[in-house]
Amino acid sequence: MRRSCAMVLYYGRKMKLPEFDECVRKGKIVRFPAAKKLVTKELDVAKEDLITAQKSIKQKDYKWATIQAYYAMFHAARTLLYYKGYREKSHYCLILAMKSFYVGEGTLEMRLVEALQMAKALREGADYENTFDADSARVLIEQAGEFVTTAVKVVSKK
Repeated sequence: MRRSCAMVLYYGRKMKLPEFDECVRKGKIVRFPAAKKLVTKELDVAKEDLITAQKSIKQKDYKWATIQAYYAMFHAARTLLYYKGYREKSHYCLILAMKSFYVGEGTLEMRLVEALQMAKALREGADYENTFDADSARVLIEQAGEFVTTAVKVVSKK
């Protein structure tokens, strides 16, 4: 028996996410009983990373601003995943979980998930290839701020 794929509403169209189902099947996204207890702590880490990224950009440290902005988004996404009672074991699968859980229900805009994907690529470039620039860092920090703000709104609804 074949099971159905996760679905996401994207620009008014339903899209299948077989990659997300693969993450679940491979144990890269798992139920995590202690998740709800970690929501506040994880959100605090996201906020701290955002503040640090903002300080780094003022100091013209674009490499660290890029890395910190990504991690602000990462921890905000992780907050949202914990809020649903899950844990990730892959940055890639965390992004897919955001699409499946939050874009699919209309809580998170797809553009913010796409910003998270871009931030991941920019962070990897800054970390592993020493490629970064002021403009990308500034845009990333702005997007990270939106992502963190969205996470705060979601977990505050209870």
